[in-house]
Amino acid sequence: MRILLDTHALLWWFTNDSRLSARAREVIGDLESTVLVSAASAWEIATKHRLGKLQIGGVVIQRFDELVTADGFTHLAVNYPQAIHAGTYSVDHRDPFDRILAAQAELEQIPLLTTDPALRDFPIRCIW
Repeated sequence: MRILLDTHALLWWFTNDSRLSARAREVIGDLESTVLVSAASAWEIATKHRLGKLQIGGVVIQRFDELVTADGFTHLAVNYPQAIHAGTYSVDHRDPFDRILAAQAELEQIPLLTTDPALRDFPIRCIW
């Protein structure tokens, strides 16, 4: 299974946070899964850290590539079609990070691993 991690799921995986559901842990830990991590998540973590909303963000950003590759995850760059698609959604959702992740999940035709109920308004499959 190919899946895309929402930023909170990625952070909770890195920190072994109990808020990560058993199903999420199972999917991420499945050796048959291809786990994708969006460049948008790096952007979101860096932004939230800069704004003082994410204490651990500095450490995660400094070691982002190392953390992602250590778990065998795959980087997913943001491309033009995804960026354009994110900007054209009619869904009234102002979070640019969520919009990019939704566009990537939709255009890559993969589920998004998220607990965020707002993302269920997008035409994507969500897993939690």
